[in-house]
Amino acid sequence: MKKTIVDVFENSVKNYPNNTFLMEKEGSEWKNTTYQQVQTQVYQLGAGFQALGVKKGDNMALLSEGRNLWVISELAMFYAGAVNVPLSIKLEENNDLLFRLQHGDAKYIITSGQQLKKIRQIADQLELLQKVIVLDEQTEYRPNEIYVGDVMKLGEKFIAENGKEKFMEVAQSIANDDLATITYTSGTTADPKGVCLTHRNYTANVEQCLSRVPIDHTWRTLIILPLDHCFAHVVGFYVMMMQGAAAATVQVGRTPMETLKNIPINIKEVRPHYILSVPALAKSFKKNIEQGISKQGKLAERLFSTGQKIRQCYYGESNLDSKGLKVLLKPIVALFDKILFDKVRENFGGELRFFIGGGALLDKDLQKFYIGIGLPMFQGYGLSEATPVISTNTPDYFRFGSSGKLVEPITVKICDADGKELPTGQQGEIVVKGENVMAGYWKNETATADTVKDGWLYTGDLGYMTEEGLLYVKGRFKSLLISSDGEKYSPEGIEEALVQMCGTIDQVMLYNNQNPTTSALIVPNKAELKNMGYDLTTDEGCSNALHAIMNEINQFKKGGVYDDMFPDRWMPSSIAVLKEPFSEQNHMINSTMKMVRGVIEKTYADRIAYIYTAEGKKVDNELNMQAIKE
Repeated sequence: MKKTIVDVFENSVKNYPNNTFLMEKEGSEWKNTTYQQVQTQVYQLGAGFQALGVKKGDNMALLSEGRNLWVISELAMFYAGAVNVPLSIKLEENNDLLFRLQHGDAKYIITSGQQLKKIRQIADQLELLQKVIVLDEQTEYRPNEIYVGDVMKLGEKFIAENGKEKFMEVAQSIANDDLATITYTSGTTADPKGVCLTHRNYTANVEQCLSRVPIDHTWRTLIILPLDHCFAHVVGFYVMMMQGAAAATVQVGRTPMETLKNIPINIKEVRPHYILSVPALAKSFKKNIEQGISKQGKLAERLFSTGQKIRQCYYGESNLDSKGLKVLLKPIVALFDKILFDKVRENFGGELRFFIGGGALLDKDLQKFYIGIGLPMFQGYGLSEATPVISTNTPDYFRFGSSGKLVEPITVKICDADGKELPTGQQGEIVVKGENVMAGYWKNETATADTVKDGWLYTGDLGYMTEEGLLYVKGRFKSLLISSDGEKYSPEGIEEALVQMCGTIDQVMLYNNQNPTTSALIVPNKAELKNMGYDLTTDEGCSNALHAIMNEINQFKKGGVYDDMFPDRWMPSSIAVLKEPFSEQNHMINSTMKMVRGVIEKTYADRIAYIYTAEGKKVDNELNMQAIKE
C-alpha cells in the first residue's frame, strides 16, 4: 500500500481541512494556519520549485530556524519530487556546513535571512548549486538568489498554465521507497554520515509512535527542538500532521539567546499537550521553577518540598507497581495540586500532560522532580538511522530509568560482540528491525554494510530488555571501557555521576583501552575551585586544586561516600586536566551534546599516553599544573 508523506498530508487535508496545522507568532500575535491553507502554500511553492527546474531526485538543502516556512518548504520539495537535506543552524560555514552541502549534492538551497551570509561565503565552492531560495525579503539579491515569495508567484503561474493535474503528477509518482531526507548525523565519530530516510521510513515511524501515545486532532505541541532533527520531524510535526493536530514553532529572536528566552513565554501562550525535550532544557526549566518558588519565601519552599515528596511517594517510579497503602495519599495529592501545583503548571500553559525526552539519558532524579509537580517527563530511545523512535515510556506504561516499551510493530534483539542473540536481562548491542530502518548512508556503502545487515540495524548502543517488556539503554556498545583482562564496561553512567556530583568537574571522558587501570580527561570547574579558596595563579594553589579534584573522584572508590555506585576498577586512578572545554566548535561535542570520543581521543592521544607514565600518574604533574594555572 502506498504511504508516502505526500499521501499522509493529502489525507489529513481531506479529513481536517479547517483544523489548525501550523502556529507561528508574528510580532505579538499568534497566527494559525489551517491544513487547507498550508496545502495552498505547499502547492504554490512546490510548483515554483518545478518552474525553477527542480527535478525528481534532486537534492535540496534547508538551513533555517524553525518556522512555518520550514515545514512548508519540506513538503513543497516532496511535491517537486526532491529530497531534503535538513541542516543545523549551528553549523559553521567553512567546515561542517560546506562538507554537508558538497557531500549531499545540494543543487538548491533554501535558507532564512539570518543564515544567508553563511551560504554566501561558500556558494562559490558549491559546483552543483543552481539557486538559493531566501525565506526572508532582502534589500538586494545575488544573481543566483531568489525570494521565496517570488518562487510562489512562479508556482501560481505554473499551475495556471499547466493545470493542477500536471503539477501533481510528480507527487503522485513518489513511491514508499523513494528518499525523503538525507539527515546528517553529528555522530560520536569524526565523520558525519548522511542517513537516507525514505517516505515509508517516516510514515511507518509515525504509525509506530501512535501505537504508544493516542494523539488525536485536538492536541497541540510546541516544537522547541531544531527541525533538522529526526525526533522533531517525526514526533514534532509528522505525528501531528497524520492526526490533524496542531504544531507550533518557537518565535525566532534576533539572536539564539533571544530565541531561547522565548521558549517559556511561548509554552504559556500555546498551551501544548506535550513537549519534546532534552536533558539540558529540562534542567533549565527545573531551575526556573525552583527560583520562582524561592522568591515566594520559606513557607512556599517548605510547601513545595512537602508536596513534591507526597506526590513522588504516591506515583513512585513506575505505574507498573502496586500502590498498596499509597492510595490513601490521593486526596492529599489533590489538595497540593489545588493550592500549589496547578499554579506551577500554569507556567507551562495549564494543559501539558507530559514531556518526552530524547537525545541523551534522563537523570532519574530529574524525572522524580517533574512527576513531583504533576508534569511527568518520559524517557524515549531512538537514533536517526531508525527514523528515529524505537521505544518510549508513556503515561500508560512507564518506569524511570528505562527507555520504555517498544513501539509497534518493531523487532528488537540484544546481541553480543559476535552478533549472537542474548537472553532477556543480559546486556549487549541493541539491534532493530522494522519499516523504520534507514535505506542506508548516502554515498557510503562500507558504513551501510557495517550497520545494516539482512535488514537488521546494529545501533552501536548497549542495552537489555526486561520481562516487563522495557528497554534499558546503558551507553555506547562501541565506546566500552576494555580492561587488560578483557572485561568491558560502559563509561557513560560514571561520567554523568562525576559531573553531577563533583563540583570541581565540568566535563569528563573516561579512557581504558586494555590497560590495567582507567584514566580520565577532565575539564575542571575553575570557578568552583576558586570559590573553594584555591589560588590558581600560584603553584601551591594549583597543586591543592588538583588534589581536590582527585579527592572528589576518590569518593567513588572503596571507603568513599559513593563507593557502592560503580565497580572500583572503572574509576580513574589518574587524570589529565585540560585547558579547553569539549564543545561543538572544536568538534568534541555533537549537536545533541554527546561527546565525540573518537575526536577527543585523537586530539589528546599524547596526553592519554602520558597519563600511563610514572610522571603522568602524579595528579600535580607538569602538564596538569600548566592546564589549571591562570
